[in-house]
Amino acid sequence: MSISPSHSLKPAVYFIGAGPGDPELLTIKAHKIIASADVVIFADSLVPKQILQDVRPDAELIRTGNKTLEEIIPLTIARVKANLSVARIHSGDLTLYSAVREQIQALAAANIPYELIPGISAFQAAAAKLEAELTVPDLVQTIILTRIGGRASAMPPEEELSSLAAHKASLCLYLAARHIEDAQERLLQHYSLDTPVAICFRVGWPDEKIWVVPLEKMAQTTKQQKLIRTTLYIISPALGEIKGDARLPFSDLKSRSRLYHPEHSHLFRPL
Repeated sequence: MSISPSHSLKPAVYFIGAGPGDPELLTIKAHKIIASADVVIFADSLVPKQILQDVRPDAELIRTGNKTLEEIIPLTIARVKANLSVARIHSGDLTLYSAVREQIQALAAANIPYELIPGISAFQAAAAKLEAELTVPDLVQTIILTRIGGRASAMPPEEELSSLAAHKASLCLYLAARHIEDAQERLLQHYSLDTPVAICFRVGWPDEKIWVVPLEKMAQTTKQQKLIRTTLYIISPALGEIKGDARLPFSDLKSRSRLYHPEHSHLFRPL
């Protein structure tokens, strides 16, 4: 395919975190690059077509669903050496389970310029849909992002799921639908049976679905709904606050942040 180089972007690889799937959740910078790039490389099984709605009509589109990095990296390098700009689109955020480290190492070795543009992670989009704050004072102040070991990646022993569950933090569990019975068993070693779990399927996609169930029903619901991929689990005592306290006046909440409390003074608020 013959295309003319774009003059609005320097020849380089622009790694873009596309977020969970909703094109309106793209950063402004990410959208500008996608709309200007000469070449757009994307994981077609993970990035919905809506993300590509403003791609240039003459841009080269390269799908990576059936390609390995051994194929993707050389063609990426070749496009930049041809004086073209490349938008390399990943789902979610680049810092989580994206295999971006291997790619930038290869580009650096080949003296190919690149830039990383972060995206919104599915756990953030899901919490917003749930209208939930995952850090509630006096209840939970830590968020753990993790996965369960599988074919794609072995877990370090010190990060085994039951060990992380011992913190009883807000735990966001990625890439676990195929191993959900094992995950539930490990989580129940520390979380109570009735700990709320949000099962979030294809967050940000047109067919998004979210269920909130007790932890003891996490595996059962997953099986009933036939979920095997693109599913995030949020296990958190903070989710129990949604129904019970959502419509209470903030002054009556059981737990309240000190950030804007009248008894709390700080540098920008006079005593």
